[in-house]
Amino acid sequence: MRKFFTSLFAFVLSSFAGGLVAQELAVATGAEEEYIVVFMVSMLVTLVVTAVFFMAQFMADPAMAVAKVGKWSLIVFAMLLILLVGLVPYTDASADVVRRDVPMMAGLILPGIVTIIVQWLFVRWRVGPVRTGFGRSGAKA
Repeated sequence: MRKFFTSLFAFVLSSFAGGLVAQELAVATGAEEEYIVVFMVSMLVTLVVTAVFFMAQFMADPAMAVAKVGKWSLIVFAMLLILLVGLVPYTDASADVVRRDVPMMAGLILPGIVTIIVQWLFVRWRVGPVRTGFGRSGAKA
């Protein structure tokens, strides 16, 4: 039950943090309807990351599993966004359209990174350090 509530609270905290970052970016850039996509992607990232961190808590060494999941999720997210940002200049649009897409790209990148980091920090804190058992092989007495 502890793992379920850890994931539930991490979902709430990370969706709040990611949504707050997306909202601040929308206000700062004077965004319009296109930021609906940013909020949807932010929630999708939160759902996927919550599921992955939930599964990591059931591994034999949950502290190491959470650390690996955090590292690899940031790497995968960064690679997908580098690919997305790299493809924008190669569209059939003018330079003005590409310049207008920069706030939306920032809106896709920053809330996702904040969501992953908040999830990682909260789940790592709740999992805690690994406690070895009694004896040489860690067997319980």
